[in-house]
Amino acid sequence: MNSPLSLTSAIILLTIENGRRYGFEIMEATGLPSGTIYPALRRLEKSGLIRSDWDSAATAESQGPPRKYYRVTRDGKVALEAAGKRFPAVAQLKG
Repeated sequence: MNSPLSLTSAIILLTIENGRRYGFEIMEATGLPSGTIYPALRRLEKSGLIRSDWDSAATAESQGPPRKYYRVTRDGKVALEAAGKRFPAVAQLKG
């Protein structure tokens, strides 16, 4: 069983679930610095709470450097529900 999410990880997971899919978008939406976001994304992925995919070469050419897009897994949704009970602010943000 995974340990409970920290508030920061819960906010990042919620941000991904709400449609912010790549690192810079997540940084903009949360106001958190890259030194917080990227290690958290690696931990969330290692825990199986998110998955990532690189955009296609054609997409990358039209919009600049390749982007790694994240999405919440089923386990991530379960963890996010638990985090909403633990952190009322996350439950409010989830709506």
